[in-house]
Amino acid sequence: MAIQGLVDLQLTMFLMILTGLILKKLNIISEQGKESITNLVIYVLLPCNIIKSFMITFNKSTLISFGTILIISVLIQIMCFILSKILYVKYESEQRKVLQYATICSNAGFLGNPIAEGVFGAMGLAYASIFLIPQRIVMWSEGVATFTESPDKKTLIKRVLTHPCIVAVFIGLLFMFTQVHLPGFLDTSIKNLSNCSTALSMIVIGTILADVDFKTLVNKKLLYYTILRLVILPLLVWSGCIIFRTDALVTGVAVILTAMPAGTTTGILASKYNGDATFAAKCVILSTLASLVSTPIWSLILT
Repeated sequence: MAIQGLVDLQLTMFLMILTGLILKKLNIISEQGKESITNLVIYVLLPCNIIKSFMITFNKSTLISFGTILIISVLIQIMCFILSKILYVKYESEQRKVLQYATICSNAGFLGNPIAEGVFGAMGLAYASIFLIPQRIVMWSEGVATFTESPDKKTLIKRVLTHPCIVAVFIGLLFMFTQVHLPGFLDTSIKNLSNCSTALSMIVIGTILADVDFKTLVNKKLLYYTILRLVILPLLVWSGCIIFRTDALVTGVAVILTAMPAGTTTGILASKYNGDATFAAKCVILSTLASLVSTPIWSLILT
């Protein structure tokens, strides 16, 4: 993507985030409204976005790339899991749990998909959907276990296989492998709903930022995590991909999604399971704000 295109993309996303922030500040979007929009994005718009991304011509090289990015994603999850266990041992229990979860589970599924599509196009989104499968499995297993006991195998399998975005990946893969063409009205409906996902995702991010108290936002622990999440982890992934001469598009998607901020579920789970919910919210907000700077930089480097 040309530099002008990247600038336009980032300014567009920033404007949509600002819109969400203003709407929340003016109480046009309430807390309940934010939850409703979030559910709409997760259960309808992102799945349509994912299905649309798989409506491509299938060939052997595509299958190889899917396998490559899946392996990279698994290795990244292993790396993040190990780091989460050794980096925060001196932190108090409630904050340690927050940072461990935020290291394992980023906001790649919610924020990363639209960025991957915007920077790398439809194929980038398809790769991103495959990349996110291991993270979603880890999120519902080891991620939840960070705050509470590990779910049993039956519960874990049910949560993963019934997640709307995972279901959408399976449907999309089926369409891609069979090269089935949907009826015009259904194809148009999916594409139109898909086109709404980026705008509403960014608006939700804006509503989260609206609740920030900038005076108490920054501290050493959160800065440490933010640098790890947005700079060090993607730098490690990028270096590994260069060493093993990974395909440029696969590398770009893997690095961009690794460079996403803390997931919004960090605050939700901390609140639900008696973690430090305030610290978790600041972790999400600070890393998200910083990503408004780091993401354009990574996009420029990778393209």
